[in-house]
Amino acid sequence: MTTLEAALRGGAVVILLLRAAVAARSARHDAVSRYAAPLAAGIAAYIIESAPGFGALDLRLRIPVAIVSAGVPAAFWITMGAMFTDEFRPRWHHAVGWLVLVVLALMDQFRHPMAVDVARTGLSVGFLLLGAWHALSGRAIDLVERRRRLRIWYAAVTVLYALIAIAADWLWPGGLSASSVSLASAATLTALIFLFAVLGSITTAEAQLAPAPVRATPSALPSGPPPATPAAEPDAVQLAALQHLLDHDKVFREPDLSIASLSRKLDIPEYRLRHLINRRLGHRNFNAFVNGYRLAETEAALSDPAQAGVPILTIALDAGFGSIGPFNRAFKAQTGLTPSEYRRARLAGAGAAAGPSAAGT
Repeated sequence: MTTLEAALRGGAVVILLLRAAVAARSARHDAVSRYAAPLAAGIAAYIIESAPGFGALDLRLRIPVAIVSAGVPAAFWITMGAMFTDEFRPRWHHAVGWLVLVVLALMDQFRHPMAVDVARTGLSVGFLLLGAWHALSGRAIDLVERRRRLRIWYAAVTVLYALIAIAADWLWPGGLSASSVSLASAATLTALIFLFAVLGSITTAEAQLAPAPVRATPSALPSGPPPATPAAEPDAVQLAALQHLLDHDKVFREPDLSIASLSRKLDIPEYRLRHLINRRLGHRNFNAFVNGYRLAETEAALSDPAQAGVPILTIALDAGFGSIGPFNRAFKAQTGLTPSEYRRARLAGAGAAAGPSAAGT
């Protein structure tokens, strides 16, 4: 390994370990940092493991590095979920996926059948593609403009490099640790790591500027324009128009309502509508914003004794939900109760309140 390559790999490892340490400090109150820390540490271990001559080291030195490096595809999958899916929660299968990769990596340090390599490669590719799916699937409804752009970078660049590295291990003698490609690989890794470190820092700083999210109900929008200033006037006009569409025209009842269709109704560009909902109202996800209005309407209908005989499915569809499944999940996440439980509790409460009043007359 040349001095230049050693410097590149060493610099990349230092950057990653610093980012892992910073993320670890924020892990208690920030879900993304909680998973980004092990991802950064794993990539640092991979840079060491893929260096020329690593395989000649003592087994006792190789195994700890291999264990930390092995979980990178699973850590990428989990981190992309936490970064780009606001309602993301880790599940048991995430831990199982990471553990299986570690076991296969340990087996790889000893004599093993070819099936071990095939299984490890297949799982790694699968987890990387799942991470890319997290990054790309919610782009259309993401209201954080810089995060929307980062989705493509993370999905395309990271997965492309990882897949090339995996293919090289199978097709190129010595893989990316071969002397002929090792320096180019180290330079590419260092450039990508530096780029994502800068982009990640900018995105974190931008996210701190956004207001705290509010529940997207009619009361969440301002009842009148803010104090008139030349800079605030465009936002005030557009917020008033948005309020009219939601409160008066009830556009949220349209099941296929999207950022594109709503921006056309408001006659403003899509990026402007994203900015308005994200920066002025504090929402990061368009579907969650619209569903807030739908849920408010269904809660009112389920609490109304006059609508006690209306099927829950009808109420959900009238409010704009496309099917009963997403409605039930969103309703329980919002209220902690199923729609049926909510209706029984509300109507029972209304009957108990009406009883003493009637008796008093």
